[in-house]
Amino acid sequence: MHESREHLQTLTEIRSLMERSSKFLSLSGLSGVSAGVVALAGAFVVYTRFRWQTLLPAPYGDRITSQLHGSDRTFLILVAVAVLALALLFGVYFTIRKAHRQGLSVWNNSSRQLVRSMAIPLLTGGIFCLALLSYNLIWLALPSTLIFYGLALVSGSKHTLRDVESLGYCEIGLGLLTLCWPSYSLLAWATGFGLLHIIYGLAMYFKYERNTA
Repeated sequence: MHESREHLQTLTEIRSLMERSSKFLSLSGLSGVSAGVVALAGAFVVYTRFRWQTLLPAPYGDRITSQLHGSDRTFLILVAVAVLALALLFGVYFTIRKAHRQGLSVWNNSSRQLVRSMAIPLLTGGIFCLALLSYNLIWLALPSTLIFYGLALVSGSKHTLRDVESLGYCEIGLGLLTLCWPSYSLLAWATGFGLLHIIYGLAMYFKYERNTA
């Protein structure tokens, strides 16, 4: 009986080592929380600037399909870049901190595979959304960011924690749903990149990190 337990423990350790070598497991739940907070702040800045009635159903949200001036598009792009940069900055910080606590390397074969898997959907989506903005199709651009981001998460989930896949499906579903109700696009964007990230990040923190923090 004792020998069987030892064999089971050995197999468990081997499986853990194999998983660590093939998957990037240093993603921190706090990265998701920080990204969500930054996204909510960005959505608030955009709402304050344009005063869009995107929290209300049509016809109150008709301005979302109106023509945007060049300065408006520039403002939206700058806010998006700032949100992305801050989210990445906090994400890298918390991920590096978690990796150091685990005694693992941040930049290894599994993390490179993760970046490659997510790069194509993210780059494609970024170019696509910039094209939509250039044609003043803001009501399509906002849900499209959710859809392409969700596709990137699903694509990259096989190289990291499988919980990421569930978040990806939620982002895709929310983006597709928003295409049917474009008046709620800003609210949906804030929910997808803000609220869902915070919920996911807290869940991951309490599931994987709380006992080792």
